[in-house]
Amino acid sequence: MMIGKGLLALAAGMLLGGMNDAAQAQSAKIERGGYLINTVMTCHNCHTPMGPNGRDFSRAFSGGQVFDEPPFKVTGANITQDKETGIGDWTDAQIKTLLRTGVRPNGVPVAAVMPTAFYGIMTESDMDAMVAYLRTVKPIKNAVPDPIYRMQIPHHAFPGSEKPYTEAMLTDKVKKGFYLATAAHCMECHTPLGAKGRDFEVSLGKGGHEFNGPWGKSVARNITSSHDKGIGAWSDAEIKAAIATGVRKDGTKLKPPMGFPLYAKMTGDDLDAIVAYLRTVPARE
Repeated sequence: MMIGKGLLALAAGMLLGGMNDAAQAQSAKIERGGYLINTVMTCHNCHTPMGPNGRDFSRAFSGGQVFDEPPFKVTGANITQDKETGIGDWTDAQIKTLLRTGVRPNGVPVAAVMPTAFYGIMTESDMDAMVAYLRTVKPIKNAVPDPIYRMQIPHHAFPGSEKPYTEAMLTDKVKKGFYLATAAHCMECHTPLGAKGRDFEVSLGKGGHEFNGPWGKSVARNITSSHDKGIGAWSDAEIKAAIATGVRKDGTKLKPPMGFPLYAKMTGDDLDAIVAYLRTVPARE
């Protein structure tokens, strides 16, 4: 009888241990997804509405900024778990399809201002982590206006992001930096427009694109390795300070939509990797 009780206790302990391991793994997955969405990918910039003193995080991800551009007029979507106005009734696969291809479950593509062209690079584990985190976002009922498209919006993957990275690739510091800078869609803002969209082939990272908003006008800076026009003459610490604090080498402050308040929460290792990648971006004047 004692042997039987001992075996039952052992089995119960193993079951409890397995449940604890699974709970810890799920918690770590959600934490990773939150880090990516809230920090690296700056999703609040578009999906969280503005309040009188900046982003209204009490209504986080319930729909945000309006983008009225020549090709379209769209509003940052509600990506809370509300089933009527958010993504609460989307499957995991539908969320991932949207992130990788830019196509909603109803077959309608999202506007290019949603940087899905960069997200094809995300590892499968990071995709799973982002979905796991989004499932924890409290539902908020907020219907945003339907998008208006004035021309066809093709989906062109950012060069190098066409296929998901593997975990092994992230052990290389420069590749990890490229991965993070791509997830952060840095070159979406820092590369000027050409005749067919962002001119990644000739003008990658050259800057010059103008952004107008409540902050007035801001101009994307040259983040290539050019010593004269870019950040080639900056120290690693100066580059990291610009990313995480919004202060340039000369002490002047950057303006939105640069997401430095969110980048401030990035880990030191991730910032180091991004700097390592930026050192490899060819100089453009």
